[in-house]
Amino acid sequence: MTDLLSIGASGISAYRSALSVVGDNVANAETDGYSRRTITLTQSIASFGSDPLSINRATAGGITQGTVVRAWDDFRASESRVSQADAGSAETRTRWLSNIETALDDGETGAGVALTAFYTSAEKLSADPGGTSPRGGFMSALGEAAATIRTSADALSRAAQGISAEAGEATRALDTSLQSLARVNEAMKRAAPGSAAATNLADTRDQLLDDISKKVGIDVSLSPRGAATVTLAGSSDVTLVDGNAAAEVSLRTATDGRLSLSLTLRGELKAVQPTGGTLAGLIDVAATTAGRRADLDAIAQDFAKSVNDFQARGRTPAGTAGANLLVADAGAAGLRLLTDNGSAIAAASTDGVANGNLASLQASREGGAETRLAAIVTAHALVVSSAKSEAAAATTRRDNAFAARDEVGGVDLDREAAELLRYQQAYSGSAKLIQIARETLQDVLNLF
Repeated sequence: MTDLLSIGASGISAYRSALSVVGDNVANAETDGYSRRTITLTQSIASFGSDPLSINRATAGGITQGTVVRAWDDFRASESRVSQADAGSAETRTRWLSNIETALDDGETGAGVALTAFYTSAEKLSADPGGTSPRGGFMSALGEAAATIRTSADALSRAAQGISAEAGEATRALDTSLQSLARVNEAMKRAAPGSAAATNLADTRDQLLDDISKKVGIDVSLSPRGAATVTLAGSSDVTLVDGNAAAEVSLRTATDGRLSLSLTLRGELKAVQPTGGTLAGLIDVAATTAGRRADLDAIAQDFAKSVNDFQARGRTPAGTAGANLLVADAGAAGLRLLTDNGSAIAAASTDGVANGNLASLQASREGGAETRLAAIVTAHALVVSSAKSEAAAATTRRDNAFAARDEVGGVDLDREAAELLRYQQAYSGSAKLIQIARETLQDVLNLF
């Protein structure tokens, strides 16, 4: 009778644990970072001692409850982290490159249209160099061209500030995740393998690795106890987390808005260049923004010089040499009109021809600010188009990688329902076995 009771009791205990695991799966079906659990159950074979007549040496069979196992695939997890880092970088680049494209503004209110309008006003002035209206239109168009270039410069400056702010937030989030992972590594050393605590810590570890891979590309290796050692992707000598030690991440913003990243681990400082993740995208697009700002500054300064040189070569209606009309000492952001007085325009040549000097202004148009700005806008549009294609491909790859990972670790409620029914029936069978043993024992006792 005791053998039957032992077998039934082992089944009750094992299947109760199995039902608990199924319940956890169902309850966490929509929980981010949760991986499906299974429990290992093995049959215990009845055995006897060397004396088959001695019941004290007999061991009953039944069910042996093993460990709780996470449904997980390290290869698919690694692929999902790599694809997530690539997608994070590509999406970040696309978003900010699109903002830069908007700042350059190639539309009806953009600097390119305003520059064209200015040179058109110069043609009108050439037809009527003494007219008050053409002179007023010339000054108005020049002021508008300066204002639109200034607007683009301000928009690029705001973009640079936004990139720096986002990079700062990403750096702080990365620091937090690295420190948290180091603490999880320490906890995993104390957790019993196969226990509920160990599986929960493994879920937390993998979710932190996902968070880190969003910021920078990483390579991961796991110890037998599940602790993660994390290095920068493609740079095995740059360690982010080693056991319970985590690197401290520092971000530096240069005066032109360019970004650089460094790590400090156990007192050693290293400059690093991530190859994936949002920080890689932000560092790349910060450099692009700095380049566009430098290009626009050069255009503004050259435009101011060409207009002022035109002034210096000519004569005003009063016969005096033309004074500067523009100043761009602070680059594009400081480009402004010095006067709106139309009589200050030196349209006449030094030999007295009323519109003789305007020809030199039109000559400076060739290869000047208008052409250079159009070239920058066109080149940037190609960069944006390429970035969008790259982001679309990277996003598709990431989605496929996560779908493949979820096929292993995701919870399927239909499968859990089938498992629930199976374990319930097994539990009922074990309970029935205990009932039979009890009734049989009672019948035996009733014989006396």
